[in-house]
Amino acid sequence: MNATRVFENRTQAGELLADCLSELKGNKGLVLAIPRGGLPLGAVIAKKLQWPLDVVLTKKIGHPFNKEYAIGAVSLKSRVLSEAAAEVEKSYIEAETKRLRAVLEKREREYHEHCKVEDMKDKRIILVDDGIATGNTMLATVDLIHKQGASEIIIATPVAANSAIDRLERSPYVDRVICLSQPEFFQAVGQFYEDFGQVSDEEARSYLESVGN
Repeated sequence: MNATRVFENRTQAGELLADCLSELKGNKGLVLAIPRGGLPLGAVIAKKLQWPLDVVLTKKIGHPFNKEYAIGAVSLKSRVLSEAAAEVEKSYIEAETKRLRAVLEKREREYHEHCKVEDMKDKRIILVDDGIATGNTMLATVDLIHKQGASEIIIATPVAANSAIDRLERSPYVDRVICLSQPEFFQAVGQFYEDFGQVSDEEARSYLESVGN
């Protein structure tokens, strides 16, 4: 869909995505939200489908001279590097991997204090975020989910840049991409929401716990 659309907030966007995924209700699967912004949407989708909800904890490895440019991503169990990483010192990548995993370990303890970690192996996964700009981190996250044995990966997002959708649809590990709006002029995810307030850690945990996985 190429029309530009502005959403009221993340909850409304999640409801619209849930409607697009309603045919999956009754099947078994797992909704994975990218924290923190993906959790309000993921909670709505998980409740509608009656699926469990969990977070996918990854951090991008930024280029040493431009931290916003992802050269890979790490999870607690694996790491994915792009071709651009070949030009970066291995010592930097190893140091960043160690640093980022320490952050992820802390977040995992916080997010799963009152709920269990869901197994991805042989699961149909719906991967949710509140918007996708470049697709770099999402692609790395998809690779990590694939490595953990997911049987199917569906990406669901309210809004994304056309170039990001093109890249995601070319991934051999992505089975389906659902995007409600692909605006021609894309600067930042927040421009497509009336209310794009930051989701606090406490709010993020409450969304995860509200589904009762």
